[in-house]
Amino acid sequence: MNQGGNRSKIVGILGGMGPEATADLFLKIIRLTPALKDQDHIRVIIDSNPKIPDRTAYILGKGEDPFPALLETALNLKRAGVDFIIMPCNTAHYFLKRLEKETGLPFISIIDAALEELKERVSPPARVGILATDGTIRAGIYHESLKKEGFTPVVPSDERQKLVMKCIYEGVKAGRIAEAREWIKAPLGELQALGVKAIILGCTELPVLFDRTCHKEVLMIDATLALAKKVVSIAS
Repeated sequence: MNQGGNRSKIVGILGGMGPEATADLFLKIIRLTPALKDQDHIRVIIDSNPKIPDRTAYILGKGEDPFPALLETALNLKRAGVDFIIMPCNTAHYFLKRLEKETGLPFISIIDAALEELKERVSPPARVGILATDGTIRAGIYHESLKKEGFTPVVPSDERQKLVMKCIYEGVKAGRIAEAREWIKAPLGELQALGVKAIILGCTELPVLFDRTCHKEVLMIDATLALAKKVVSIAS
């Protein structure tokens, strides 16, 4: 798996936002790696820090700044010898440039990975739905990239967005997966009715809901899966 005698890169996961989303990313990296034995796998160092303050609350002006805890966790990974860092939290990408500057390490963006996956499967000027936290939507984390590529971003109505947040915070983060799978149906149906060609699962909690739920009517872009694919291609 190494080329030219170079060692494989060591991946750092700045996780805990939340723990299940972190585990989902790690498992996807494992399953995507073309390994025949333990030694063929990528070395991954995870700092799962669930004490990082809520990113959406901060962006909405209602909570503690998570940047110090994000930076502390990233520096732990740097000291551990990682070559680059990934974050299984879309909203945390609001802080990505600052983290790169302060740590001196490259970060592989889940936003970029999702957009690359989207562009391989859908052509602009298609309408693209975004299921994400209020923080991700308010900060325009996906909007700017989609518009730059010629796509039209579409988000749920305020009423349906409340259900998305309920799925994330009262559903996956609280371990109520079965209930959240029911709650997500209304926002999903609304975006489909608005004529989207694809929907980005732009919160790393959300792919957990779709593992055993089929939605064939519209293309689903799992940002976590897209990131895992990119990591395997870079680090293997």
